Amino acid sequence: MSVTDTPAAVARHEIKTVTTDLSLNDHLDHFLARFACNRMGHKVTPGLYAVGLPADDSPVFVTANYTLSFDALRKNLSNLNCYILVLDTKGVNVWCAAGEGTFGTDELVRRVEAASLYDLVNHKKLILPQLGAPGIVAHEVKKRTGFKVLYGPVRACDIAEYMKTGTATEEMRRVRFPFYDRLILTPVELVLVLPYVFIVAAVLYFVAGPVPAFSAVAAVLAGAFLTPVLLPLIPFRDFSAKGFFVGVLVAVPFALLALLADCCSHLWVKIGWATAYLLLIPAVSAFLALNFTGSTTFTSMSGVKREIFKYTRVMAYMFGTGLLLMIFLIVSGAFLR
Repeated sequence: MSVTDTPAAVARHEIKTVTTDLSLNDHLDHFLARFACNRMGHKVTPGLYAVGLPADDSPVFVTANYTLSFDALRKNLSNLNCYILVLDTKGVNVWCAAGEGTFGTDELVRRVEAASLYDLVNHKKLILPQLGAPGIVAHEVKKRTGFKVLYGPVRACDIAEYMKTGTATEEMRRVRFPFYDRLILTPVELVLVLPYVFIVAAVLYFVAGPVPAFSAVAAVLAGAFLTPVLLPLIPFRDFSAKGFFVGVLVAVPFALLALLADCCSHLWVKIGWATAYLLLIPAVSAFLALNFTGSTTFTSMSGVKREIFKYTRVMAYMFGTGLLLMIFLIVSGAFLR
C-alpha cells in the first residue's frame, strides 16, 4: 500500500487550512455579529483545520463553530503548528453552547472520529477551552475515544504561555469581565430592542409629550447599556436587582420632573406620572439586565432560573401597573385639556 492510501493521508486530504491573520472580511463579520446582523449566521464549517504545518505530534485545540470563538483562537496560534477541531455548535459561542449541550461530549466524540484523529496524531490529548467544561464529561470522552481532555486558559491570548509551560496559572483560570468586554456586548441587546422602543417613543410623543417618550428610551438604556457598563460598581449580586437599582436612579429625575411640572395644576396627575415612571423604568431595566446574564459567565444556569422565578413576577406586576396607570393618565389628560 502506498503512503497516500494510508488512513492518515486520507484524513489529511479532508483537512482545511486556515491562517492566523484576520482579514477585512473577518473583522466585518465580527462587527455584524456584535450588532446582531444575521445573528445565527456567523459560522464556520465544523471539522478539522490545520494551522501552519502540523505534524503527528502537534497539539489539537477544540472550539465552537461560531466565527468569533474560532477567530479568537486561531489569531493566537501564530507561532504554533497545530490542529483546530471545530465542533458543530450551531453558530453559538463555547460557553453558551456548553450550557445548551451542543458543545458537548457526544459532538466532541463524533468529531474526533470523523477527523480520524487516532491516525493523525501520535498523542492522545485534546485541549479544550475552560469555559466549555460544563458541556463535557472528560472521562466519557477518554473512554470512547482514548483522548484525554485538557482545559486550556480562559482567554485565547494566554495560549502561547500555556503551551510553553503546559499548565494554566491561577490567573489564566480566572474569568475576567472588564469594561471593554462589557461594552462590546451592549450593541446586540440595543439593536434588538431599540427599533421597537423608538416606535413606542414616537407614539408616546404624540399622545403624551416628549418626557414620556424619552422615558421609554431611557428605560432601555438603563438596562441594556448602563447596567452592563457599570456592572461591578452597582450593588447587589443578582443582575435583576442591579437593573432595578439603575432603573430607579434613572426614573427619579423623570418622577421629580413630573412633580415639578407647571403644565398641569392637578396634583393627582403629577403624582400619577411620577408613580408611572417609578414603576415602568425599573421594571424594563431589570428585565433587560436579567437578559444580560446570557452574555456573562457570572451567573450559572441554576442562578438564572432562580432569578427568573424570584424577579419576573415583580417585574410583570410593576410593568403592568405602570402601563395601566400611564394609559389612564393619557386618556384622562385628554379630557382635562
